[in-house]
Amino acid sequence: MTDKPISDLSFEEAMAALEQVVGRLERGEVPLEESIALYERGAALRAHCEAKLKDAEAKVELIRAQEGRAIGTTPAEGL
Repeated sequence: MTDKPISDLSFEEAMAALEQVVGRLERGEVPLEESIALYERGAALRAHCEAKLKDAEAKVELIRAQEGRAIGTTPAEGL
């Protein structure tokens, strides 16, 4: 794992760190206290990844809007 603060991690770095956390928790080879700390880190990593994805989605929507394409649409019911 990296010593870099979660807020400084790229999406890819955060996903890799999250995968490591999940792997360690799934193996069940860590003591309870460490499991709790890992779970907390995993939750923070997940939130960071979600924020990065939302930011990327907003940028894509902005690009689409600048190109004159429809944004933020949802399919009509029954289609």
